[in-house]
Amino acid sequence: MQLANRVTFNHLRGDLFGGITAAIVALPMALAFGVSSGAGAIAGLYGAAILGFFAALFGGTPTLISGPTGPMTVVMTAIVTSMTAKNPENGLAMAFTVVMLAGIFQILFGILKLGKYITLMPYTVISGFMSGIGVIMIILQIGPFFGQANPKGGIMPVFTSIPTFISNLNPAATALAALTLALLFLTPKKIRRLVPPQLLALVIGTVIAAVFLQSPDYNLKFIGQIPMGLPKLQLPAFTVEQMTTMLVDGVMLGMLGCIDSLLTSVIADSITRTQHDSDKELVGQGIGNLLSGLFGGLPGAGATMGTVVNIQAGGTTVLSGMLHAVVLFVIVLGAGGLTQFIPQAVLAGILVKVGIDIVDWNFLKRAHKLSFKAAAIMYGVLLLTVFVDLIVAVGVGVFVANILTIQRLSDIQSDEVKAITHADDETPLSHEEKLLFKEAGGKILLLHLGGPMSFGAAKAISQRQAIMEDYKILILDISDVPILGVTATLALESLIAEAKQKHLEVFIVGGTEKVRTRLERFGILDRVPANNLASSRLEALHNAVSSLNGVTGESYVNNTNYVGVSEENDSTPSTSEGKLDIDGTLTTK
Repeated sequence: MQLANRVTFNHLRGDLFGGITAAIVALPMALAFGVSSGAGAIAGLYGAAILGFFAALFGGTPTLISGPTGPMTVVMTAIVTSMTAKNPENGLAMAFTVVMLAGIFQILFGILKLGKYITLMPYTVISGFMSGIGVIMIILQIGPFFGQANPKGGIMPVFTSIPTFISNLNPAATALAALTLALLFLTPKKIRRLVPPQLLALVIGTVIAAVFLQSPDYNLKFIGQIPMGLPKLQLPAFTVEQMTTMLVDGVMLGMLGCIDSLLTSVIADSITRTQHDSDKELVGQGIGNLLSGLFGGLPGAGATMGTVVNIQAGGTTVLSGMLHAVVLFVIVLGAGGLTQFIPQAVLAGILVKVGIDIVDWNFLKRAHKLSFKAAAIMYGVLLLTVFVDLIVAVGVGVFVANILTIQRLSDIQSDEVKAITHADDETPLSHEEKLLFKEAGGKILLLHLGGPMSFGAAKAISQRQAIMEDYKILILDISDVPILGVTATLALESLIAEAKQKHLEVFIVGGTEKVRTRLERFGILDRVPANNLASSRLEALHNAVSSLNGVTGESYVNNTNYVGVSEENDSTPSTSEGKLDIDGTLTTK
């Protein structure tokens, strides 16, 4: 894997326009995410600039714009709140250490080539989790939306304070927040093409506040002046007591960043009709988040809005993402004083819109129509995410979804374990095979396995042991089995051992190279005579009938008793030694 991308200037004009446009979109979002996280507006700008630059340089999606995102900010907010509550002096430094850990885990995921597995999560869980994060973001902005400060302690104190927020609302702040939401929802498309509505709302709200609402009587809360200049190095900080918690938070943050980024990469692929490199993208995101945490920036991921805007404005190569970061860095260096008049209520309005957009309304509206179980998982994960814990929500959701999937697959695999004891019109046997079954006089048990056989089929295979009492021959047909799991193999081993104990002669039919290798490694093929390993079901049935009739000699394949089955005018199979009549009796010459 080539680490850094080769920067080219073949599409300079498009990359320039794409990068500048993406930076304009990212600016208000970065400020809003920084304030919301509790780390400060400057942390949002640092995260957008540092992560945006290095994720583009080392990532695997040329048009991806990276920066702080809603889901990552919600998790970071919880981390900042928890760390500062337990360690007031070093809590923020410990939170940035978690960001570094998240970056390291992302790099490891990429090096281990886990990119293709990261998004293999049930959609019901992803939908519930993302919707829960959207709801959390909306709830966290209710206080600032009404001009109030959120109480400390996480989502529950804020949720229970909603009536208080409403009864004590600040009219000026609420009006600005409502105006912001109105601009975000109602700005005409013609204007949206020229100016991102987030930037438009930020500028209009700030101008109104600066000109008309500066009086202390309005009691507006502003961002204040942010520090200008280069970011300072944040050395890792931790305590032994909280190390486990920090590692778990780091894994959670890293995993969420992976999912968020790769889903955005898929969207970029669909627009540009290209193919991203998942593992390389994880490495790029990891490097970006590691450096962002090291310099006091928020964690982030691939940002869908910025990426789409970049592509639409002409961004084609990694240069667009790097230029977007450079523009933001220039703003950090020289425009710190301009932020002092930005009202927090305006940022709250922007983030409420972000939360609304994160909620998966499309699936929420129809989940109950598609499947009761799917809807239960999705709503369960949503509620757990909001009111319990993000990690618990994902863990419980994935566990329940996988259990239901395993049960479904087990039922399907069990249906493919078919015991055939007699020939009738519904039995999937050829005419010759049915005649041979009749000739056997009910002494042959044919066990046909179809499709992949994992541990889900083991129970069904084991249950067939109970019906072997009245048979002399067991034919195990594995011709249609492409994959044989360990548990299913052990079940077959037990079945054959039981058959041997009950003095049944065992035949095995077919088997792919992989399946045969698995049986050989378990020593199962060694328990069956070589002449009883048949290449087809018809061959096994011929040899089984020969064994029942006491016919000695070579097998069917080696041309003695049942060689050269053919159809005569009466569709009755004949052989060199005689023929099988339609009633199943053998007439010899």
